Amino acid sequence: MKTPVRRGFPAGRRATTVLAAAGTMLAGTLLAAPGAHAADSDITFSDVVINKGKPIVLGTGAEVEVPLTYTVKTKVKLDDWWVSAYRGTFGQNEYTLAGSTIQWSCAQSSAGGYTFYDCKESMFVDPDAMVNGRTRVNGDATTWKTVATAIKIGGGYDDDLLSYTTRLKRASVIEGADASPEPVTKGKPITIKGTLKRANWSTHRYDLYGGQKVTLQFKAAGTTAYTNVKTITTTSTGALKTTVTAAEDGTWRWYYAGDSVTGAKATTGDYVDVR
Repeated sequence: MKTPVRRGFPAGRRATTVLAAAGTMLAGTLLAAPGAHAADSDITFSDVVINKGKPIVLGTGAEVEVPLTYTVKTKVKLDDWWVSAYRGTFGQNEYTLAGSTIQWSCAQSSAGGYTFYDCKESMFVDPDAMVNGRTRVNGDATTWKTVATAIKIGGGYDDDLLSYTTRLKRASVIEGADASPEPVTKGKPITIKGTLKRANWSTHRYDLYGGQKVTLQFKAAGTTAYTNVKTITTTSTGALKTTVTAAEDGTWRWYYAGDSVTGAKATTGDYVDVR
């Protein structure tokens, strides 16, 4: 089993600090690599899964820790190895998704002349990170390719361009979600409001998000599941407002399912006492 180590990826603000702390320059190999080359048949990476197969949703504040699992199969002895997600053309103008990773568990086994490492790691994705000389921009909300790198004991390395991809999305929020009046007389109207916004990585703020379908959901008192009541479309300024008839005690919330570049969001819910 490998000793857990936090590894910085190239040219990041965070990577510089991490490499100094870890006392290793292995991650710098990617910076100096002359480009992708034919994968070594004695080293293969498989079963790569990032964020348990779900999109990575990133806001404008704290970095997000993302689970990463994969298997290494090798006939040669390795000094180090890793999997990273990137955009661009590998070996020419690529930039990486994460600022660093922690490899915290690699279970080792052997069969048929091969050594296997089943690895569990964490990738750290930061909305403020410099990645290969650039800050994160909204265009990063797209599909990211993956590459695996193995460093051989005694020198040499192997890059394996993988078929696995992952998707990065901009986080959404629904502000001012409120159901009123509270309490309310049975048969009287309840008005539910809110405002949909989504992360803007270029400006480090949340912008109003208009023209989006958002669903009003209700959970009756004493139950555990929400049911869909109606779906409305946000105004050009992201505003949400609708009216329902008070029938029983329960909790109201908004649910936004997201889109191809925006993550889903559900509000915490607002309980209304019907009398």
